[in-house]
Amino acid sequence: MFRVIMSLPCLLVVTRFVWPLQLPLSVKCVVTVLLLVASQYHFWSRLSSGSVFAPEFPRPVVILFNWAFAAIFLLAGLQLLLDFGTLFAMAVHGGGVFVPDDVRYAIGTVAAAVAAIGVHQAIRVPPLRDIEIGIPGLAPPFDGYKLLHLTDLHISRLFPAAWTRAVVARANALGADLIVVTGDLIDGSLTMRRADVEPLRGLRAADGVIVIPGNHEYFFGYRAWMAHYAAIGMRVLENDHVVLDREGGQLVIAGVTDLSAVHSGHPAPDLAIALKGAPKDVTVILLDHQPREARRAAAKGVALQLSGHTHGGMVVGLDRLAARANAGYVSGRYDVDGMTLYVNNGTGLWPGFALRLGRPSELTRITLRRA
Repeated sequence: MFRVIMSLPCLLVVTRFVWPLQLPLSVKCVVTVLLLVASQYHFWSRLSSGSVFAPEFPRPVVILFNWAFAAIFLLAGLQLLLDFGTLFAMAVHGGGVFVPDDVRYAIGTVAAAVAAIGVHQAIRVPPLRDIEIGIPGLAPPFDGYKLLHLTDLHISRLFPAAWTRAVVARANALGADLIVVTGDLIDGSLTMRRADVEPLRGLRAADGVIVIPGNHEYFFGYRAWMAHYAAIGMRVLENDHVVLDREGGQLVIAGVTDLSAVHSGHPAPDLAIALKGAPKDVTVILLDHQPREARRAAAKGVALQLSGHTHGGMVVGLDRLAARANAGYVSGRYDVDGMTLYVNNGTGLWPGFALRLGRPSELTRITLRRA
């Protein structure tokens, strides 16, 4: 069913864009075959690795597939607009309307160019986003405390070791007191990704690096990945917390597992267990990969929740679909019953559809302030 759905934009492009062009039949056939091959990108990914989430092709091939796949989707949308415009003109003028080939070539060029821009935006090393968040009751020693929030790195053939090293270098240069990573670090098994993940060992912050699982960790050998994260120097929180002490003040960092955990027989996210034994009346910052349970966190007295998962919706307009699937939370800061929720657009992106238009990736440096 997934492959059928992914084929529909391609069929629209073939029937409404390619075949009406005044081109030799042989050229139309070649273009049609190329479009069909590109539209089945996820099928080829599954053949390459056993999973649609981990295309095991050389990086230039993965980039090319993403560009072609995105261009097909964008061109399908533009072709629909052209068809609706043609129908409207026919209704107004009461007769047929001829669409010259130049118009189709123009929208094809626009789709290809915008797809190239969107893929470039998706695969670059993210820029810094600096924000301040006020927290009532924050211990005075933590006023000015800097968290660096990374999420959804999706380290893969698209985001390989060289990209990871560049992200680590940029992160270390930002002078954070603590680095937190809210899941979906990888796409692929430990055997596939060991070398690509290795640069994460170099992440440095005064209070270390804390990581929680996202849903993609459960696709590729969850236990092996959690053990490996710990082995390369990251503190793994699975329904657990850590207490930070600074000049007599305290701050609790709690982390829960992902909502998808139960589907693979692993413990479901449980904030009550995560906070068991935590000191009372101390500010709690929660790391939760998915933002949709934010109201429950607010009810438990969490002051700040950091999440990812949505990729910011990837494309302005389409982000409304991501919002519907995540209780309305898709990108940026929200006030949730007195708790601040911050949803990071993501450091990387799933290599199965790497496109960003108006929803840029980010390295998010959060400065805590006493409200």
